[in-house]
Amino acid sequence: MGDTAQIICFNLNCQAPNPETHRFCQQCRTPLPKRYLWVVGTGVDVLKPGKLIGERFLVKQERILLDTQPGMPLPYTEEITDWILPYLRLFPYQLHIPQVYGKLPPHKKGKYKDIWLLEQAPISVIPNQKLEKSPSLVLSPELTKVWQDATAMRQLNWLWQIANLWQPLESEGVAASLLYSDLLRVEGQLVRLLELQTSPEETSLRQLGNFWWQLVPKAKPEIDQSLEQICQLMMTKELVNSEDLIAELDKVLQVVSRSQTCSYQIITLTDTGPTRQRNEDACYPPPSQLGLKRGDNYDSPSPTVIVCDGIGGHEGGNVASNLAIETVQQWLDKFPQNLDSHHFDLVTQLENSVLEANDRISQRNDHEGRSERQRMGTTLVMAKGYASEIYITHVGDSRAYWITRTGCHQVTLDDDIASREVRLGYSLYRESLQQVGTGALVQALGMSSSHHLRPTVQRFIIDEDCIFLLCSDGLSDNDRVEQNWDKQLLPVLEKTVSLSAAATKLIEIANSQNGHDNVTVGLVYYQVKQNLPPETQKLETKEPETIVNSSAIKPTKNNQFSQLKTPLLVTKHNQPRLLPLLLGITFLLGLGGFLAYLWVPAIGYRVDTLLSQIKHQQSTTTSTTKPTNNPKPASSWSPGTLVQVIIPPSSTTQKQKTLWLRKSSQSPQNKSIVASIPNNSILEIERKDLRDRERWLLVKGCSISQLPKISNPNQKPSQAVPPTFPVIKPGEQGWIEQRELEPYIQEYFPSSSTKLAGCSSQSENKD
Repeated sequence: MGDTAQIICFNLNCQAPNPETHRFCQQCRTPLPKRYLWVVGTGVDVLKPGKLIGERFLVKQERILLDTQPGMPLPYTEEITDWILPYLRLFPYQLHIPQVYGKLPPHKKGKYKDIWLLEQAPISVIPNQKLEKSPSLVLSPELTKVWQDATAMRQLNWLWQIANLWQPLESEGVAASLLYSDLLRVEGQLVRLLELQTSPEETSLRQLGNFWWQLVPKAKPEIDQSLEQICQLMMTKELVNSEDLIAELDKVLQVVSRSQTCSYQIITLTDTGPTRQRNEDACYPPPSQLGLKRGDNYDSPSPTVIVCDGIGGHEGGNVASNLAIETVQQWLDKFPQNLDSHHFDLVTQLENSVLEANDRISQRNDHEGRSERQRMGTTLVMAKGYASEIYITHVGDSRAYWITRTGCHQVTLDDDIASREVRLGYSLYRESLQQVGTGALVQALGMSSSHHLRPTVQRFIIDEDCIFLLCSDGLSDNDRVEQNWDKQLLPVLEKTVSLSAAATKLIEIANSQNGHDNVTVGLVYYQVKQNLPPETQKLETKEPETIVNSSAIKPTKNNQFSQLKTPLLVTKHNQPRLLPLLLGITFLLGLGGFLAYLWVPAIGYRVDTLLSQIKHQQSTTTSTTKPTNNPKPASSWSPGTLVQVIIPPSSTTQKQKTLWLRKSSQSPQNKSIVASIPNNSILEIERKDLRDRERWLLVKGCSISQLPKISNPNQKPSQAVPPTFPVIKPGEQGWIEQRELEPYIQEYFPSSSTKLAGCSSQSENKD
């Protein structure tokens, strides 16, 4: 076979053999994909370099194979092994986790039976200086080996990504993957896992704290003290869930991000294409009306780029795509351009802008009497930048790609049947794509009520020059982005080609190599400039209630540093000399407070409320309802979450607090009360909103607790509500302030036999 492998042409009508070093087929000029695969399973040691497995897979080096027939479908996998299922269920995290390509045919003599192939593993391809020689293949470096050479911003960025991966990996029993240095790889600013690793024991943030503790000595001075404190909080179990960990890292990021300045350059282009009569795509910034439509190329403190693709085959796709952009932009214009609020608020606004666009398109469909395939709809992908961060919002199959000097990565997941089958663990992605109809969308704007829509919002931290490419499927189909990013977009990062020239070239590629649809491109070019190092600032994370002595932390296998870098201050306490006077003052204050409680109604009410909340928090720990392993605040619950209302009686009056529901047909500012929520009711969170700096929840009644019957007509039960306000009914919706509801709810997990009359569709919408 010589020095290079032979790649069979991807074009099934050609199938000519080509050297591995060629980009295009020598016969038909079809691009030649090179798929280098990482192998996992039992018996991988018998795969020796140079062997051809199953007349298709060439062993390039230890545990790395090359598919020499990338255009041929893989044999159907009859059974998916249990330990492979986490890869499928974590499909939305393909930016960090390799995906299952297929299964290696079993060895004829039984040397191996259960070997699987992973694609998109952190494998770098280094071209050989001699063009006829095969490229070198190396694994991306381990995080621990390049940690000391990274900037403070990048070190934090890596830890922030790990913290965001902890919860989804923990839910699949593979969080231990983040504790092995040989699995934890980095590709520039991106954290990549080589493979997933299960653990026989339950993993916790304490173990992650031990692992991070090894990084403290070589952390940059701007963050070493803060990282040390965070590790202490994890190791002493004062920080026990990933949401709190992310919040602590965000505090440090807010300060350290001042060490760099980000500027943004954006451009949008759209074209009807060679075969379509009209352009149903739309983009923002708004294009001109003449010739090739072009958005302005400019610097912006908070750039917004939107690409919409009116769904082909549906009437009015161009109306839907333009209406979506108009609605989203009007909504975002009301939101501050500077990110000085909580990240949850921004994510909520982005989600709600998409939901509002969906409702406007859906209402127009209903008004015009459109049904089924006559309904107009659109996909949407949007990039919203703030300082050193970018938020990608997505519905449908228009895509976003993240291009750096080291690679091109798809960051959105198509909302189609094929992706859904993978997330549910039913099928491998490439096998699912071979099935008829699996490319059909499962959601898009305008098709139905917002209750059924689940837009995706992702947040990314930026610490180096990069480009985010947003495009319709007129460009992304047939892997045109993956085939051309290095020739068209990498030169922009190298400052040898302008952004506008690159965008124009992408439109030409879409029209010449695809040409079956309209095409739209939006580019966001980040340029990062490092500022002069500011004076080191002490970053407050979370003040421990008790002082942790460094000698109390014993060295373990993952904890090789027995002394803390930050000195713990010892405060000398003088013996009190005015003890009698202080006791007298304390007695008088206590007596005054007791009298105020008895004689001042307002103070008595506040004390009762506080005692009620304390008692409620204690009672929920022994509730018969199955609690979550890590209780979450309402701000972190996504639409579709079920909650149970638990209202403890007041410690003095034995009366329960009444929760009021506002009109569901109006915005949350409308204060009209329409119903009350009785104790033990089951609610579903439908939507979240931010109005006048107050967070609101739209909830729907699922199972409503019946009020107790009154045996004596002259006696009212303590739980009874005023007769002028009826109790919420199953299926009824209404708004309530989050801070009002949050102290009295906990997440609810119904059993398989539980039927919730008001939320019969709830289980259908979860996948």
